[in-house]
Parts: sequence; C-alpha cells; structure tokens
Amino acid sequence: MTAAKSSKTVRNRGCAETAAAVRDGSLTAVECANAALEEIVERDGELGAFLEVFSDDVLEDARQIDLESHENRAALPLAGVPIALKDNICVAGHRTTAGSKILEPWTAPYSATVVDRLRAAGAIVVGKTNLDEFAMGSSTENSALGRTVNPHDLERVPGGSSGGSAAAVAANLVPGALGSDTGGSIRQPAAFCGLVGFKPTYGRVSRYGLIAFASSLDQIGPLTRNVDDAALLLEVISGFDRRDPTTVDGRHESWFPTNPANPQSLTLGVPANWFADGLAPAVQGALEELLGRLEAIGITLRPVDLPHERYSIATYYVVATAEASSNLARYDGVRYGLRVRHNDDPGDTEDPTLDHSDIDAMFAATRTAGFGPEVKRRILLGTYVLSAGFNDAHYGRAQRVRTLIRRDFAAAFELVDAIIGPTTPSTAFKLGEKRDDPLSMYLSDVFTVTANLAGLPAISVPCGSDEAGLPIGAQILAPPFAERTVLEVAKLIEESSDSGA
Repeated sequence: MTAAKSSKTVRNRGCAETAAAVRDGSLTAVECANAALEEIVERDGELGAFLEVFSDDVLEDARQIDLESHENRAALPLAGVPIALKDNICVAGHRTTAGSKILEPWTAPYSATVVDRLRAAGAIVVGKTNLDEFAMGSSTENSALGRTVNPHDLERVPGGSSGGSAAAVAANLVPGALGSDTGGSIRQPAAFCGLVGFKPTYGRVSRYGLIAFASSLDQIGPLTRNVDDAALLLEVISGFDRRDPTTVDGRHESWFPTNPANPQSLTLGVPANWFADGLAPAVQGALEELLGRLEAIGITLRPVDLPHERYSIATYYVVATAEASSNLARYDGVRYGLRVRHNDDPGDTEDPTLDHSDIDAMFAATRTAGFGPEVKRRILLGTYVLSAGFNDAHYGRAQRVRTLIRRDFAAAFELVDAIIGPTTPSTAFKLGEKRDDPLSMYLSDVFTVTANLAGLPAISVPCGSDEAGLPIGAQILAPPFAERTVLEVAKLIEESSDSGA
C-alpha cells in the first residue's frame, strides 16, 4: 500500500476502527502513522492545531507495533492509533510549553501518566497541540505561540482552551486527542468543532504530568468524533495512580463499546435556567428539537432546580484564579523555563548565571516577559482574593458557594439519572470578536463550569447545527463516577441525531 493510498484509507477512521484494522492486519501502524503525518503537513498550515509533531518518534513507535507478534498486537486496544496531546501534558524529551513564552524553552524530563497508558495500549503519540496559555481561555487566541482556527470556518475560533486538540480531530488530522478541562476546556471546543468531548469525574484520571492551572478543577479527557471512541480512550487513561493522590483507588471500569441506555427507564433533568435569556436561538432550537426526539423514544424529562448555579461563573473565577496564582508562582526564572536577567534585556536567556544584585528585578522581568495578558489578569485576581483581609470575603465565600452548588446537583440526582442542556450559549464566534471583552469570553463557559466545581462527569455530544452549518453541542452531566450513565445517554443522543437530523 502506498503512502498516498494509506492516507485516503485511514483518513475517516475513528480510534476503535483504526485499532481493529491494525490488529487484524488490514492496516499497519506505519501506514496509520504516515497518513496522520501527511494530513498534518497538508492541512495544519492553515489550522495551526499543532505546536510540535514528533515525526521521527511517530514512525519508530509505529514500526515497533508492527514488529509485535499477532497475539501481542491483538491485546492492544489502541494498536496503531495516532493520538494528539494538548501541550500542557508532559512527554519526556519534548517541549511542554503550555502555550506560554515562560515555558517555551523547557523540555519535560518525564511523561504524564496518561501518556504512559496510551503507549502501553498501542497508541502512537503524534505531537503536541496548541492551547490558550496555561489553559486560560475559551478561544485558543491566548496562546503565545500562535492561534488555532476552526476547521468548519477558518474565520472562527475552535473554542478553548483545548482548541488545538479539537481542531486536529475535527479536521481528520488524527482520530483522537487528549485535552484538559478546568471549566469547560474540553467540552466547549468539542461543541464548537462538532466533536464528542468528555470531562471525567475529578479523580478518575491521573493529573500527574499535567501542567497545573487550578488543581481542584483540572481533569484530562478525550476529544473524538464519536461516543465509542471517547469511551475507549477514557477506559485506557483512567484508573488509580500512586503519583496522583486525588485519583480513586478502585476497580478499573470498562465502558467500551458503549451501549445506549434503555429510554423507557431513563429520566433526564432539564434545568429551566439553562434555557433562559442569553441562549442563541439556533442553540435553543437544536436542544428543544433534541429533547423532543428523546421524549418520543420514551425518555422521561423532568424540570430540575439548581438554585445556586447562577453564581457559578463568579465562584469559578474566584476559585480558579486563586489556585492559578498559587500554581504559577513557581515560574520565576530560577528553576526552569524562561529567565530574563535584566529589565532592559528581555531576550537575554542564554547565560544561566544570575546577576544576584537584584533578584526581585529578575523575577519581575521574567514574569513580565513570560506571561501573556490573560494569565497576568488571572494571577492578579487570584492574588487579590487570597490576600490578607480579603481571603474569607472572597475565596472562603466562593468555596462555601461551591459546596452549595455541589449539594444542588446531589439533590437533583435523587430525582433524575442525568441532566441535559446546552454545552455553550452560542456556536463558534469569530476570531477577535471577544478577545478584548474578558467578561463576554468568560460567559462562553457559563454552562460548563458547574461540572468542574462539583467534580461531576460531563460530556458534550453533537446535536445539530445553526443556519451557517456551525456545530451545536448538547451536554450531559451525571453523579460522580457515573461515567457509564453519561456515555449511555450520549450514545442515545448520537443515535437519535444520526436518525433524526
């Protein structure tokens, strides 16, 4: 099989289908790797999805998979599947920039747990994708290393902060990718790019090797083109990790392949305030049409009340910025990454020796040159809410409201199996449209931040498109560690959309 034929053959295959073909010998891992590399060369120049492509490593890893015995290859759930990683996930021997100048020179000395698990399952790690700096943003316009565009419309954003991963999958450069989700950074770009994006329960997936934004909110999860592939990737990367004490110590669960739930036994909660003013008419129409289809196949819909949900954005931007302020204090020019030795010489980073006459000036110069405007904004907000005299009034109060939000969901889940609503208030907006309006940008995550605050599993699944053909996503949330419920409902939506669209 020629490389060109390989690209055409592999292009539209998902993760599960690709792995099955490699296991049965109808495709080789090298053919899959070459196809991904060709697609990236051909299309990524206009998309800006990748920051680094591991070309040599990709082909060597693929050759090793092809050299495995048939029996060994048959045991690999992701045999030969090219996977992209958001560039806040460490891969040993490669740069991990988090989309920031301050980490641009840094090479990771170790790999994240999710990377080790992907490779153990036979996946081929293709490279690193673009993101909003330190995962702080909703459009992937905040990256210090270039912007990413939406494959559905090159004048629109792909969402953020996992916009590079979403664009890579939506453009068929790779069949699957990993992102991170702190307040919607997997689900929002999934909705904008017409993908399935899954944020697992907090503690389901190890955060070891993930560059921290807000440690009590961050989770790694998959972006794929269908629900089964999301289930497969999640199954591979989840489980206890002694290097991350927040992970759950329990039996590893199996979710792949995903079976749709029995509609007649299912009750879905519909929060009325998610369908109020501010929701774009096309999004509201698509969700109402979806609810009608689900009700027609026997699902019971029930209104639910989330009385403290209206405080979620304010709560999130106190908790998240406070944790960001603490986590990003480590980037000081001393231990790793960018070092600026003099205020008047921001490019002087080659000489590792320090002028100790004014180390505070070095700290200030490094952080001024290394952090972008959005990161600086959030550090300042976080430092303020943690400062003496204001801690309890802001951070302490936000944590108490977070508890109330979690209790609201717990009460709702006593009445329903899962909650359904929109993922985003609109479809993908134009590049630059909200960049200078932080509040408007923050409101892009109004429906997603609650899952992170409450530690819930949540998925975005495509459910239609607007008049311009831009994708619309529906979001499903379920009780903690009810990933199976989320996937089963998502599978029903996927099947209803395929048959009803």
